[in-house]
Amino acid sequence: MPDALLLRSGHAIDVAELRWRFSRSSGPGGQGVNTTDSRVELSFDVARTPALPPELRERAVAHLARRLTDGVLTVVAAEHRSQLRNREAATARLVALLDDALRPPAAPRRPTRASRASRARRVAAEQHRCEVKSLRRTPPRRQPE
Repeated sequence: MPDALLLRSGHAIDVAELRWRFSRSSGPGGQGVNTTDSRVELSFDVARTPALPPELRERAVAHLARRLTDGVLTVVAAEHRSQLRNREAATARLVALLDDALRPPAAPRRPTRASRASRARRVAAEQHRCEVKSLRRTPPRRQPE
């Protein structure tokens, strides 16, 4: 196991800041499912970590607000039969969540207008459609003179 988790932003989280909890997992596992603690809960205190500068910490807390409990992000992995693979899955999930939360916000959209030529093409297409549909109609009856 590495001593730090590397994030896409270039920051590293020391593994000493992570808290692990293990419990019995439901699901596949055969006879070992009732005896091995293969379910993994990985917790990381996002709100109080010294690994991130204050502005990135605030961004992460704002982005992950619905997933945090008292500033702590918890990730659960129980899809594998072995504890080691569940630990790797939980670590990967935590890194992905933090990478997504630390990404800078997208630039605001600059409103644009449709060009004069594109508007003319649209109007011409609408008129063409109208002509095609009018040709499908039954012609009006002529009144006897």
